[in-house]
Amino acid sequence: MTEAEKPPVQWLIVFAVVLTAVLEVLDTTIVNVALPHIKAAFGITSDQTVWIVTSYIVASIAVMPLTGLLSRKFGRRRLIITAIVGFAFFSALGGMAQNFEMLVFFRLGQGFFGAFLIPLSQAILFTSFPREKRGQAMAIFGLGVIVAPVLGPTIGAILTEHFSWRAVFYVNMPIAFIALLMVSGELEKEDTHHVDIDWVGLLLMVTAIGALQMTLDLGESHDWFDSHLIQVTAITSALTGIIFFVRGIGRKLNIIDFSLLKDRSFAAGNVTIVGFGVSMFGAIAILPLFVQGLLDYPVLESGQLFIPRGIAAGFSMVVTGSFLVNRFDPRMLLAVGLILTGSGNIMLTHMNLDVSFWQLAWPGIVSGLGMGLFFVPMSTLAFQNISTEKQDEASGIYSVMRSLGSSVGIAIIGWQLARRTNLHYAILTEQITPFNPAVAAYLAPLGLSPTSGQGATVLANEVLAQASMLAFQDAFLLSGLAAFAMLPMVFFIQKPQKADVKMPASVH
Repeated sequence: MTEAEKPPVQWLIVFAVVLTAVLEVLDTTIVNVALPHIKAAFGITSDQTVWIVTSYIVASIAVMPLTGLLSRKFGRRRLIITAIVGFAFFSALGGMAQNFEMLVFFRLGQGFFGAFLIPLSQAILFTSFPREKRGQAMAIFGLGVIVAPVLGPTIGAILTEHFSWRAVFYVNMPIAFIALLMVSGELEKEDTHHVDIDWVGLLLMVTAIGALQMTLDLGESHDWFDSHLIQVTAITSALTGIIFFVRGIGRKLNIIDFSLLKDRSFAAGNVTIVGFGVSMFGAIAILPLFVQGLLDYPVLESGQLFIPRGIAAGFSMVVTGSFLVNRFDPRMLLAVGLILTGSGNIMLTHMNLDVSFWQLAWPGIVSGLGMGLFFVPMSTLAFQNISTEKQDEASGIYSVMRSLGSSVGIAIIGWQLARRTNLHYAILTEQITPFNPAVAAYLAPLGLSPTSGQGATVLANEVLAQASMLAFQDAFLLSGLAAFAMLPMVFFIQKPQKADVKMPASVH
């Protein structure tokens, strides 16, 4: 079917697939807020709580590249319906989990079925809209994919504070039910095809991606390569990944079609989305740690800090998709989006322990505006040369890179935070001696002396707080620089044809 022959946009499908996308991305952040409550309920350690998040992400990323293959084998409609039902089923079980082991298993199920929701939703929307309308399509899709994880901590805080940690799983049920009704009623059935599966390639790919994700998620808590577990997962990921790549080059029967990466716009888009994920999710991951750990914000107020960012991102996406992409080169919008996202993170380097709510919120608004300017043109430019037949597979690869970017960002920023805290603490303590008059002057109003036990405790706590604050500043700077580092990739993306620039209204 040519672009001109495409039927009018069915907005129920638009709403349905955006809801399915929200299901998956919301769960990547909403559960994080509930982890302290889950930890207390099951009496588990902090290291164990990491598995509640890791199990979901590992399962999701490991099977996401299979979207194209399974879509051809079973059809989009059947696959997305199965994914919604499976995700809702394991969400309900997660809410009913009676112990830690059960919850981790149910999170694996959530991740497995949720993996297909984003790439399928994106592919359905992309092929449902004519080329000239894909800008607004991506804006609407972005409202779910980008705004949902930003607001996830807020929603999770409200549910946990007023109901129970189990509510963060049950909240998926009504969303899944509505999405299922609309998808099953509106999507047309498709012909299925016989697909030969390269089982060796499948095993290599799943092992490589799963081991990489475990390395990233568990590295910080296990002291990185000082841990035998991290050494094993890193080596396993590297070896299986190299074998998978070398084996799959030029191979017709392969889990992933590497020829897609010959398109420079798609290849550059995948690299850029990784860097953007490092910048965006790295900053989002550590901001709650700063405001709760150093500023003593309650959980609910910590979640509210993300509301201005989410509103700014949503506004920016709508304006970009319906107005800006019609009038400007999308690559220029992409560059401005990266600059604003990075600048917002760097603005956070000027904070201190007396910073106010709005002093923290304004940088988030700047980053949110950048997110909208980035996501809409990036999603259209990356896929501008991808054929309709390859949309599912390309969307699966792109979604994996987006998820890996967020994982890499969280891992790198977390490692930087711990490392710089120790460094700043060592530097600051060099100046803390009983002979330093500034030390005695600081303790005098408290009626303490540098040589007293209580005085030493006060000093140690203050030095740790200041060292942590300086480390957070360094981490936010790194997350901002990650966005700026992606600017050269904009020059590798092809300038779209005139029809691609004029994008009135749609969904992807």
